[in-house]
Amino acid sequence: MGLLSTVRGATWGRLVTRHFAHAARRGERPGGDELSRLLLDDLVPTSRQELLFGLSPCLLALRAARRYVARLLLQAGKAGLQGERAELLRMAEARDIPVLRPRRQKLDAMCRYQVHQGVCMEVSPLRPRPWTEAGEASPGDDPQQLWLVLDGIQDPRNFGAVLRSAHFLGVDKIITSRRNSCPLTPVVSKASAGAMEVMDVFSTDDLTGFLQTKAQQGWLVAGTVGCPEPKVLQSSEIPIRSSLEFLWDRPTLLVLGNEGSGLSQEVQASCQLLLTILPRRQLPSGFESLNVSVVAGILLHSICSQRKGFPAEGERRQLLQDPQEPSARSEGLSVAQHPGLSSGSEKEAK
Repeated sequence: MGLLSTVRGATWGRLVTRHFAHAARRGERPGGDELSRLLLDDLVPTSRQELLFGLSPCLLALRAARRYVARLLLQAGKAGLQGERAELLRMAEARDIPVLRPRRQKLDAMCRYQVHQGVCMEVSPLRPRPWTEAGEASPGDDPQQLWLVLDGIQDPRNFGAVLRSAHFLGVDKIITSRRNSCPLTPVVSKASAGAMEVMDVFSTDDLTGFLQTKAQQGWLVAGTVGCPEPKVLQSSEIPIRSSLEFLWDRPTLLVLGNEGSGLSQEVQASCQLLLTILPRRQLPSGFESLNVSVVAGILLHSICSQRKGFPAEGERRQLLQDPQEPSARSEGLSVAQHPGLSSGSEKEAK
């Protein structure tokens, strides 16, 4: 029974792909009326794959072409496919990827009721690459290099949100600790709005050794801490500075710690500077810190705003007033227009 189902699924996938190829040659719009004639729920489980879900993660995964894609699953419906969903279908056709049309209930169950937006793909997993493959960057090459180092981030939604901010704001590389860190899962990809699919994420078994090596090469290792008490400020052996006072004048490793415990003692001891975000009011006990993804967004924007070529205040006001001007498409803003990395409010609602 299992062998028959597998053969049946593979045969049907080839028929689906051939059907769309013929439709394209006839000049028909992919996702039109012919899509409604495909069989529904012809889903055969596959092994050693994971289910990527959400429009942006699937679209960017196909564009990046870093994963093996077993099949594309588009929610069945009466209407044809438009916009980015039609693009998904065209890319799947071009790569001979089988396309199936399960009903909403089937996709909900397969995704364990995550928000899939009617789009899923069965894909090979992504793994972080060894940090030794990140390439050697000399501090003299560019004084404004910024690598984001994550020490024990475990929540996949936090991890994804951090990746999304890092990609949006122009972080050069991501380094994670291999131990006690969240892997690159579909939930991370969805939370990152697909940024995980196009970013290079590296990892190391010896985060402390990595930081010490980069410090010896001339990099600044800047850790992060919550708002400290005055007595902590005075007794700390490592300088603690407000993020607003930080001057980005040399290549920097920004190190973020675990959601609950922050930086490990070994990692913090390897830092040359600790950055903190000062509150604007008196806070009750237990409310002295921010979510790690929020911290990442605030600190990265504060640092990257100092990057050469980043629009000055007057230019930003002009861009906001007239976003259609050619300057709005400058290099400094191009990442904001990356498909899937916009505010996402419209897409998330689908």
